[in-house]
Amino acid sequence: MPGYDTHIRTLDIGGRDYRIRSLVDVQQFADPDQLAERAGISSAQWSLFGHVWPAGRLLAETMATFDVAGKRILEIGCGIGLASLVLRQRGADVVASDHHPLAEVFLAYNAALNGMPAVPYRTLRWDVENASLGRFDLVIGSDVLYERGHAGALSALLLRHAQPTAEVMIIDPGRGNNGPFTRALQAQGYVLHEQRSPMNEGELPPFRGRLLYYRRGAAAGAGLLR
Repeated sequence: MPGYDTHIRTLDIGGRDYRIRSLVDVQQFADPDQLAERAGISSAQWSLFGHVWPAGRLLAETMATFDVAGKRILEIGCGIGLASLVLRQRGADVVASDHHPLAEVFLAYNAALNGMPAVPYRTLRWDVENASLGRFDLVIGSDVLYERGHAGALSALLLRHAQPTAEVMIIDPGRGNNGPFTRALQAQGYVLHEQRSPMNEGELPPFRGRLLYYRRGAAAGAGLLR
């Protein structure tokens, strides 16, 4: 027994059904070897990786139609990795990453559950340099500006791993930490295109969620719908 309970749900993403194993609730916890503790993940935060959150679902739905041809893609803080699964199903060149010790296990299980090859995965801390990771044309993430300090750590990671003509797609459910992140990326030459987005069914405008699309290079002025 793994020490935590899971269930399997079927989600319609972009008109296609995906079977996803996730934790049954946020009360689940199991860290018998203290792997999460050593990674800096508290017991209160342990279960957060193992759910399909509204921001993660919106990112996956966006990736179901986004132009990914010829792009090397990195998903940061992937958790369950729904967006990476959608991209893998589309044949995209995607690498999923997280620092939770069970993220890779759940991602591999869900790939097999949907009859697709495993998604390439890297354990990635934003504050530790990783020269072997390389650079990416598109970096995506959902609810990754969770704490105030994440804006600086994530912008530093992008400085190391984004191509000169890179795109960055972040779904922010409205935690209020996107301002410092946007300013840091503008200093790196990115232009922001923002769309307000509902995070839950039935939510009325003004929506608290934001689809933050940053782009730099020759086509930085192009909007999201291109």
